[in-house]
Amino acid sequence: MKKEELFNTIVDANQNRIRRICAYYNENENDQQDMFQEILINIWKSLDNFKNKSSINTWVYRVAVNTALSFNGKSYKYMRLIVTADMENLNVITDDSGKEKKLLEEQQLEQLQNELNILSVIDKALVSLMLEGLSMKEISDIIGITEANVKVKIHRIKDALKSKLNTKR
Repeated sequence: MKKEELFNTIVDANQNRIRRICAYYNENENDQQDMFQEILINIWKSLDNFKNKSSINTWVYRVAVNTALSFNGKSYKYMRLIVTADMENLNVITDDSGKEKKLLEEQQLEQLQNELNILSVIDKALVSLMLEGLSMKEISDIIGITEANVKVKIHRIKDALKSKLNTKR
């Protein structure tokens, strides 16, 4: 398959994921579009370096997250993670039992978003990938830390968020 065909296939299959990542890391629609274009450019530039060590989707997530983190330059430390109530995987943070499928009320969502934005850059990246519904292995491949470390970090993030959200009620 030619590079152009492969690129078009990748973009077609991952366009919505890439747009969600852009929305996680920037609430301004124009900046989201710029970030989306930057991610596409980076995918194109890096396509020759893809070595099939992970799935193409995992590789695209890695390129997208790394681009999103570097998009704002030194201001990445203050980057806000944008979470919306229409996200199907939002319950992975607040509901371990899986019994309740209802969306968080607006006030809880705002509290959650405020708490998420206090997290470190790496923790924000972990949460955004978790919200995408990725496995621990996929997150590990994307972030570049061990799967065990991902599990520990996500467990600690979830515990801290639950604790903070329960005390603010």
